[in-house]
Amino acid sequence: MTALEFTSVVEKLAPALRPAAYNLTRDADDAKDLVQETLLKAFANRDKFRAGTNLKAWLYTIMRNTFINHYNKVTKRTSSLDTTEHFQFSPLDTKMTDSNRASGEFALNDIYKAIELLPEEFRVPFMMYYVGYKYLEISEKLELPIGTVKNRIHLARKELKQKLHVYAYGD
Repeated sequence: MTALEFTSVVEKLAPALRPAAYNLTRDADDAKDLVQETLLKAFANRDKFRAGTNLKAWLYTIMRNTFINHYNKVTKRTSSLDTTEHFQFSPLDTKMTDSNRASGEFALNDIYKAIELLPEEFRVPFMMYYVGYKYLEISEKLELPIGTVKNRIHLARKELKQKLHVYAYGD
């Protein structure tokens, strides 16, 4: 298979990778990144593909292995997370890098106020996820089913997005 033929076939198969990537990552942006990284690895390792074999399966294998390697790398990082039951957040803890610190601080204040206004049942799992806990860890710590944890985090994000809509880009 020539490089041009390989590229053409892979480009046709790329849209079929997106749903599988989303199933692995559960995040649209991460899924797009995973598909892109998969395609880059496929093009870089084109010489390892054996003509006559299932190209789609080969791409799925690359994607799965890429996801697993990334997941393992992230989970092996040591973290110094505070495991206290209550989270305190102060706008003074965050350093602003934008040139207009005043508008940045207004935005941060709005974000912290919006988080504080979340019902505790949404705020606690959301903040645990935000500081780096995995869904399973949150589920175990709060003694809730993992589906409930995911739902509460989703609802917290949705409510924050609605409250902070003035900061949305491109809307």
